[in-house]
Amino acid sequence: MRMSPASLPQRVTAEFTGTAALVAVIVGSGLRADSLSQDIGVRLLANATASALGLGLLIALLGPLSGAHFNPVVTLSEWWTRRREQEGHEVLAYVTAQVAGAVAGALLAEAMFGRAPGSWSTEPRAALHLLLGEAVATAGLVLVVQGLRHTGRPQLAPVAVAGYIGAAIWFTSSGSFANPAATVGRSLTDSFTGIAPASVPAYAAAQLLGMLLGMGLASVLYGTDRAAAEPERATARRTG
Repeated sequence: MRMSPASLPQRVTAEFTGTAALVAVIVGSGLRADSLSQDIGVRLLANATASALGLGLLIALLGPLSGAHFNPVVTLSEWWTRRREQEGHEVLAYVTAQVAGAVAGALLAEAMFGRAPGSWSTEPRAALHLLLGEAVATAGLVLVVQGLRHTGRPQLAPVAVAGYIGAAIWFTSSGSFANPAATVGRSLTDSFTGIAPASVPAYAAAQLLGMLLGMGLASVLYGTDRAAAEPERATARRTG
């Protein structure tokens, strides 16, 4: 049975819920790993695995409702490349829901593990090589999302996006936050998944730079949506 299109309140609720759940998975699995092992490799493996699995499931569950962005970078890049399909106020509603959801998810994870919610992280992450890693991680994420759409395979998003994030947690120096909303939320956990509030602006700037790089690379590889639409319009004129 095909679902009817979701209303804006439904879509915004899906973005809030999905982002909150995603950040709760990231922070909660980090707290669990912290309590079970002092080996940083073991902790990173546990966190990456849980984060990738959680993200894939959330995309599969909520994608039919809102597109399962859970990330302002994805929302902004999709809006820019497909401006005729989403209004500016919808983008603002999505981003607001994502940031609020990320904060709620971090606080929930802290509370679930018996920690006082709202403790700021003390993990500085403003070194230049970390910002480079964050730009690379975000560019790759945008390229994956746009590449799936351009090649007509959005149904692979639960596996492809989750697989990429799981890999990027390992191959980038930053640990692949790749998400300004999640970055804000993760400033509220003083654990190895956290980020000091003072480092948040630099990470967000690196993520936005990565978004632009990913969009540019996708345009070079696949062309623009506008260019892709021209042959369709030309065919319609000839047959009309």
